[in-house]
Amino acid sequence: MRAAIRFFRHDARHFQILFLASFLLYGIGVLQWDAEVRRYLLLFGTCLLVQAAFIHWKRLPWHSIKSAMVTGLGMSLLLKSGSPWTLVLGAAVAIASKFLLRVEGKHIFNPGNLGIAAAVLLTGDAWVSPGQWGSGAALVFLVGAAGCMVVLRVGRIDTSIAFLATFGALDFVRQVLYLGWEPEVWLHRMSNGSLLLFTFFMITDPVTTPRAQGARIGWSMAIAVLAFVLGWKWWVNATPIWALLIVSAITPVLDRIWKGERFQWIKNQAPRNSPCRTSQRISSPVQLQHSTPR
Repeated sequence: MRAAIRFFRHDARHFQILFLASFLLYGIGVLQWDAEVRRYLLLFGTCLLVQAAFIHWKRLPWHSIKSAMVTGLGMSLLLKSGSPWTLVLGAAVAIASKFLLRVEGKHIFNPGNLGIAAAVLLTGDAWVSPGQWGSGAALVFLVGAAGCMVVLRVGRIDTSIAFLATFGALDFVRQVLYLGWEPEVWLHRMSNGSLLLFTFFMITDPVTTPRAQGARIGWSMAIAVLAFVLGWKWWVNATPIWALLIVSAITPVLDRIWKGERFQWIKNQAPRNSPCRTSQRISSPVQLQHSTPR
């Protein structure tokens, strides 16, 4: 039992897979979504197949298939389309981008984010449905609590707080102070499930966020400002998705200016009583090096 717990805890992707799968089941069972099994299988299956192809081609470790599972589940929660080929295209672009769009060994864009954007922009037959989640208290607690566990595990809680605080403050000024709406309206908007999923599971991807903490905070705030402006001035749907896509293009520049250690998903193992094992308890996993694509 202890071995199983250690195995689960040593890779933050296990937490992401568990929570994202739970959200999907919550949507189907509690929110009464249509059980679009074909859509889920197409997105999830395509992500796994494309990842497996690149693993074989580049002779990578097979544990990286877990990253494709995270991407497939995340896209299943957000991306909708009337065409199966659109779903396949979005999932294929998402995974392929990790291996083909790279700077200094690090992929630039969040895979799920780029896959959703590609499906929407290239086909005109895909969309993101923020309203499917509602804003019930149970959902807010579920997504918020689970999301906090994940971002604390990967060391990106600063990213979530910076984005949500900035976006929430700007929206409060506009909705409550400028337009004079009731604070309940603002709270309803801020407790939207899609916004919370983005905050805790997409923008916090440790592989594609800037490495230095100060750069990450500024980067997150820039995404929040751009998302607010896109929604306020141009009434764009799912503005955080587009803001993340645009701002992610400058991540390599931020990494070059502000140096930071590269993130690795799996901690190096050491004997129980060795000095290395003791030092690992003190250091964060984000301080360890790796060179393998996730």
